[in-house]
Amino acid sequence: MHALVTGAGGFVGRHLVARLHADGWTVTALTRDRVDLGDPVAAAAAVRAADPDVVFSLAAARSRHDARARAATTAVNTSPWLIDALGPRCRAVVRLGSSTEYAASDRPLAEDAPLSTASFFGGTKAAGSLMLLAAAAERGVRATVLRAFQVYGPGDHPARLVPVVLAAAAGRRRVPLTAPGRRRDWVWVGDVVEACVRAAGADDLPPGLVVNLGTGVQTANEELVALAERATGRRIAVDVGAHPGRDWDTGHWVADPSRARDLLDWEASVDLVDGLRRTWRTDHLVAA
Repeated sequence: MHALVTGAGGFVGRHLVARLHADGWTVTALTRDRVDLGDPVAAAAAVRAADPDVVFSLAAARSRHDARARAATTAVNTSPWLIDALGPRCRAVVRLGSSTEYAASDRPLAEDAPLSTASFFGGTKAAGSLMLLAAAAERGVRATVLRAFQVYGPGDHPARLVPVVLAAAAGRRRVPLTAPGRRRDWVWVGDVVEACVRAAGADDLPPGLVVNLGTGVQTANEELVALAERATGRRIAVDVGAHPGRDWDTGHWVADPSRARDLLDWEASVDLVDGLRRTWRTDHLVAA
């Protein structure tokens, strides 16, 4: 099997490429350095040249500081050129979506929950998911959108919360924390990769499927710090309220993962304390 992975240089992308290689796939890895996915001509040419059996669409952009950046982010997150660039051998497209595609809710988020209009990133991701599913249906390509909740694990971007908290445990800095009560559903990167692989191989999945990837458990940011102290055996200094939070932060943010269990036979296998411990050992103890 030949896979094309867009966003292969990103956090989840690197883990997915390693897993695919380990499973014996041939992989074409597209990164920002290799092709500008905001350029529809160059991006479509790269897809046609790869001629994959399966596409894993993981590329995502977040910049929004001016009109040009917002346009580029929209182009990457929607990728309207992708389906039309596929050759006849492509059997499936798996898109890694985001829980920020959903609007805030005070109940577990199922796949039929309302979509976001408050977050620019979430809005572009939601638009891209809808565009992919519509285009795939027109072409007869099986497409699946996996809406991942808060992914964490080794090698994550250093500015994200788990790396910041674990760096503080290593003695490097204090943690500027949000006000109490901001909650997220944290899901281990290896579990997300497993879902991607399962979705690619499940030819009996209904077309146009959206599946949530989460644990069904939400954890406040201050609770995550306490769990990180357990995982590392170290005290972690925090400045509560020093971080303004993200535009999608809320006091209730948790997946209903029942569809993933029913259709992919998937559920999160790594709890948060164990995942924090594994990340600590990989990113800090081994490096030391």
